[in-house]
Amino acid sequence: MVAAGELTDKLARQVVEGVIAGEGTPAEVVAKRGIKVVNDDGALMAAIEKVCAEQPETAAKIRNGHLPAAGALIGAVMKETKGQADAARVRELLLGHLGQASN
Repeated sequence: MVAAGELTDKLARQVVEGVIAGEGTPAEVVAKRGIKVVNDDGALMAAIEKVCAEQPETAAKIRNGHLPAAGALIGAVMKETKGQADAARVRELLLGHLGQASN
């Protein structure tokens, strides 16, 4: 499921915990717990725009080339998506949104 992009490593750990706890097969745990990766760029961009509006100083630092500040906004987007976003994709979209090429 991780290799197919259906789960992040963090979400996969939750699934494994559910399987160990006797909640069923991995697919059953995913369905019961509502675990899924948010991979809709529109939904991710909405979360990114919200976070940038809430933390304009941090967004400005990134726009000015201080890329380490991106971690705070990525963390806020992950919180907004309840940990169900792919952090690498969030970083890519965030840096693009703020005019910085992702590395």
